[in-house]
Amino acid sequence: MYRRITRVSAVILAAAMLFSGAANVETVRADDTDTTESSFSFSDTATAGVSNAIAVALADIDTESTEEEETDPYSGVVGNTDNYDHVGVADVEDFVYVREEPDTDSSVVGYLYADNAAIVKDYEDGWYKIKSGNVVGYVSEDYLIVGDEDLILSVARRVAVVNTQTLRVRVSADENSDVITLVAYEDRYYVTDESEDGWVGIKTADGEGYVSSDYVVVKNRYTYGETVEEQEEREAEEAEEAAAASSSSSSSSSSSSSSSSSSSSYSAPSSSTGSSVVAYACQFVGNPYVWGGTSLTNGCDCSGFVMSVYAAFGVSLPHSSYSLRSVGTAVSVSSMAAGDIVCYDGHVGIYTGNGTIVNALNSRYGITYTNVYYDNIITVRRIFT
Repeated sequence: MYRRITRVSAVILAAAMLFSGAANVETVRADDTDTTESSFSFSDTATAGVSNAIAVALADIDTESTEEEETDPYSGVVGNTDNYDHVGVADVEDFVYVREEPDTDSSVVGYLYADNAAIVKDYEDGWYKIKSGNVVGYVSEDYLIVGDEDLILSVARRVAVVNTQTLRVRVSADENSDVITLVAYEDRYYVTDESEDGWVGIKTADGEGYVSSDYVVVKNRYTYGETVEEQEEREAEEAEEAAAASSSSSSSSSSSSSSSSSSSSYSAPSSSTGSSVVAYACQFVGNPYVWGGTSLTNGCDCSGFVMSVYAAFGVSLPHSSYSLRSVGTAVSVSSMAAGDIVCYDGHVGIYTGNGTIVNALNSRYGITYTNVYYDNIITVRRIFT
């Protein structure tokens, strides 16, 4: 409902601007005749390739109450300090069981992972009854920090969602400043600054810049837990993806000499080396980006891409850009080599060499190549030494 309301509002706003002669303030129409803007060269823009912790569904948490408040308990939480008393954050290194009843002998109905957020519904003898995503059950008070506003906000990420067809990103919060790049409808970007009236600072692959606040919806994004069924489905999908990659590559090998080979056939991993990882990963360039996805052919996000590529080599990795910062062995940026996992703030890719990563970038560009130094590198992790 909220998203539909937003889109309707955007249409009404655009119509009003058209009649007022102001429709060209910050958006670029398909029939724009301005030669300066129409000759602008598109460059890679990085949407927030945030992956949920262990494939946990990510949820949009609106900063205002909406008609979804009854079905989405997170609506209205952020910015309303009266509600922080009922918000908890999982205080675990890996995960904690969510049980059907407030008892360690009770059945497990789900899992809360590190920094997952939850709404506290009740308290009973050392147990919190919580709802996190689709998970409803009990968690021991030893593993949930409740009502800590600073902690709650620290695990949230502000994300700007573009709600117009094409939007200019400018160097500064000024409509006369230079354009860094253009971003597309429904692309998502981490927010870097909200201090400038009428503008929102965002982070793109071409650098940090500003967009008009009239054409983005800014939300807080948290990670939720997952039910037992969701976990089982995720693990089954991961196993199926690994098996499919192996099967398709085997089939591709047997028919590689045929000129009629399907363009959707992929070569098998040749050996457990970084260069083999790159060769395998680069076959999927051009395939789509899907938020939360893990399919190399039908769509994946940044950490889903890395996870699924390495799954084809028999390596199990987490579906989380944050968790990937601790896998394998750390190597210095100056020593990174082909196949290394390059971790950024909210994004991750595989280093191909020559200053480039292959990564699931965003909904516009899908799986593509990006300059490895497009953003500050947090860590580089090596799986095959």
